[in-house]
Amino acid sequence: MLHKPLDAIFPSPPDGLDPFALDPERVPEHVAVIMDGNGRWAKKRALNRLKGHKAGIEAVRETIRCASDAGVRYLTIYSFSTENWKRPEEEVVGLMDLFAKTMLAEVDGLHEEHVRVRTIGDLSALPEDTRAAFDEAWKKTMDNDGMTLLVAVNYGSRQEMLRAVQACMREAVIAAEETGSVPQVDERMFERGLYTADIPDPDLVIRTSGEMRVSNFLLWQMAYSEFYCTDVLWPDFDRYDFLRALLDYQGRDRRFGAVRS
Repeated sequence: MLHKPLDAIFPSPPDGLDPFALDPERVPEHVAVIMDGNGRWAKKRALNRLKGHKAGIEAVRETIRCASDAGVRYLTIYSFSTENWKRPEEEVVGLMDLFAKTMLAEVDGLHEEHVRVRTIGDLSALPEDTRAAFDEAWKKTMDNDGMTLLVAVNYGSRQEMLRAVQACMREAVIAAEETGSVPQVDERMFERGLYTADIPDPDLVIRTSGEMRVSNFLLWQMAYSEFYCTDVLWPDFDRYDFLRALLDYQGRDRRFGAVRS
């Protein structure tokens, strides 16, 4: 359900892009975004990589606002992977500081828009200030009933699945001790151990910067997601690029392995 009229969400579309082609009844429930290209955006301008990450914050703001207004119920943004610790120390330290400052600066506005902020990933490895900023955002917005924003930070899907397997093992051991029998492990039991246990799988996955890989992101959850890849670098991604992704998604025939009769 749209929260604003289409011409208010997309007020100045470029030639050839019609916001009214969007069917409000078929907006994806869950959109996940692999935000790629900050470093290349900075390099093209002879800037350091951290400047690119800072420039990408405006694209995050616009995407959150646009997704919420368009009726998306869940938006997951891939902010920092478990592999990103391999980057130069200066960049990692700068990113952690940027996460903390941005979340503290944005949380009041998100709260006013009724957005609920959650994180997925292992926050225990983050600096205390960064963890505290995410915790504050969650506490302030946890009762909101608007779009849920999931920030994937220190997230890796392989690690998440290992965590789910370990949870299944613990559950099986407890059940065996209490009942004398080992429960059958099924998808439902496995999914209880995922960070996204109570979140629907992504309908649409967007990746920017022209790359064609999933980068250890939501590997279990995106089994039947539709993919939209664009050459646009993340800091240049705007609401009209988001609209193009939504329109492309609405042109797909989602069969989930079945055959149309």
